Amino acid sequence: MAKKKAPAAKTSKKSESDKNGAALQRPAAELLFAEELANLEAASVDQPKPPGWRMSPKNVLAFVLGDEAMGIAPKFVGRRSFMERCIVSLATNRGLMLIGEPGTAKSFLSELLAAAISGDSTLTIQGSAGTTEDNIRYSWNYALLVSEGPSDRSLVPAPLFLGMKYGKLVRFEEITRCPLEIQDVLLSILSDRVMAIPELQDSERMLFAAAGFNVIATANTRDRGVNEMSAALKRRFNFETVSPIADIAQEMELVQRETNRNLERSGVPVALGENITELLVTTFRELRLGKTTDGKGIESLSTVLSTAEAVSTACAAGIHAYYYSDGEVHPHHLVQHLVGTVLKDNPDDLKKVQHYFDHVVKKRKAELWMRFYDARSELC
Repeated sequence: MAKKKAPAAKTSKKSESDKNGAALQRPAAELLFAEELANLEAASVDQPKPPGWRMSPKNVLAFVLGDEAMGIAPKFVGRRSFMERCIVSLATNRGLMLIGEPGTAKSFLSELLAAAISGDSTLTIQGSAGTTEDNIRYSWNYALLVSEGPSDRSLVPAPLFLGMKYGKLVRFEEITRCPLEIQDVLLSILSDRVMAIPELQDSERMLFAAAGFNVIATANTRDRGVNEMSAALKRRFNFETVSPIADIAQEMELVQRETNRNLERSGVPVALGENITELLVTTFRELRLGKTTDGKGIESLSTVLSTAEAVSTACAAGIHAYYYSDGEVHPHHLVQHLVGTVLKDNPDDLKKVQHYFDHVVKKRKAELWMRFYDARSELC
């Protein structure tokens, strides 16, 4: 009698699903875009590329900005010249510093670059007042340290150690939120590409960076002055400013695409329509810039109404519409969730939005804008 096969297919299918990030709320870029990365890496075989890079600079650019001929979807909106400078910086002996307003996708850009160049975007240091040198370089398993002494086995590597050892990009998020002495841990590493480990013996006392290692740091312009970088550290980075999206059509396309992608991943069968997207993006841009589309001045808000915030607001409106309404996003859903985006720590911002509705939205006679105005009672 033949033995029954073990139900391996079901397990295999599940693990494949997990591998591609289907079961994750927010999979890393190398999981989310695994097929595109594999195709671009294969296409880079005969192209010149820096030592340690998985693909050519040309294909890194195609991955980030998209390439219709290669079937690569755009993921970031930015000038080609800006992106080329960023990619070239990472092939030099200086790090890349991305600065800009909150919500301009600096972190997402650093993730995309790390995924394309190293195949790993997870070597990330999150800067904060509580970040220590152990979080950046390495620490110790104290039980092993006591029983065996300092060794490779008792050493617990942090992102910078792993990036140097395996020749990968390290992401340092919100670097200016770290104390100055913590930031300056990078000084000798970016200069000499070597990390001293004095606890170890002989040749293990020095870790030399493998080809492909570099650092991408991000900082918000609104955080300048929290912990200003030293002049010495600044000299070890090339600075690039990530600007808000200038073209409204590009911003609308991005908001609609990312919102619908996020809703789909959340299991919400709701799609953001073009008219609703235009309503949301126009409102955000006018309140962000402090002027209407026809050039009339209005009061801008202290909070940052970024493209990322627009996506979050649209996602919340879509989920609300699915669970509490007819499954279609209406203007009043946007108004309801606009409040949570606007009202951070300045009560005057809500008054400015109410003023915007009374003096700008009220005068617009298109049906959607009239319904938007009728929902103003939700602004409370």
